[in-house]
Amino acid sequence: MTRLLLLPTLLAMTVAVSGCQPEAASASPGEADAPASVPLPFYADETFTPHWFETEADVPATFHAIPAFALTDQQGRTVTEADLDGSLTVANFFFTSCPGICPMATANMKRVQEATAGMDDVILLSHSVTPETDSVATLAAFADRMGVVAERWHLVTGPRETIYALGKGAYFADEDRGEPSPGEVFTHTESFYLLDGQRRIRGIYNGMNTTAVTQLLADIEALR
Repeated sequence: MTRLLLLPTLLAMTVAVSGCQPEAASASPGEADAPASVPLPFYADETFTPHWFETEADVPATFHAIPAFALTDQQGRTVTEADLDGSLTVANFFFTSCPGICPMATANMKRVQEATAGMDDVILLSHSVTPETDSVATLAAFADRMGVVAERWHLVTGPRETIYALGKGAYFADEDRGEPSPGEVFTHTESFYLLDGQRRIRGIYNGMNTTAVTQLLADIEALR
């Protein structure tokens, strides 16, 4: 069951996980909790409770961030957490044969790619949740069809346990349905995640919703 989380109106963001039907973007509570000095909140766990800090320096060094990983993209290159450091990253989860949410979500990721053309500090990262069938060759063919710019948009595959651990434990991509699934089960999500240059989650958006993606683009500008 998809659950929408209400976030501050500054963001107009929607969290929507699981399922294969698009969800509408939703408004959220007032902005009184948002300090003017920090453009976006930080997220640390599966509740997606926004954490605000007066300045970046106030963020604890131990605050949640995407951990170390090593995966392989559509060109056979190794992509690690170090490739994200210092850049803004828009991440999502998909698989090339998905007939439901993936085509629209991929189209919206392409919209992000086009809108951020020329922004060398913005990276797109799409994790395959069926790595056993999404080989490097399969991802390369998919990237060709979708017009993926390989230097900026990485479609990654790798060990299933690595991708699922990232999805469930780092992005909390399978936790906001209200019923956390067993460790070996992972339901892909239409959510897009905005990471800052230290791999901290700064926004969660419904990748099926054009208004939410428009907000994502605005938030990218706010963090640059």
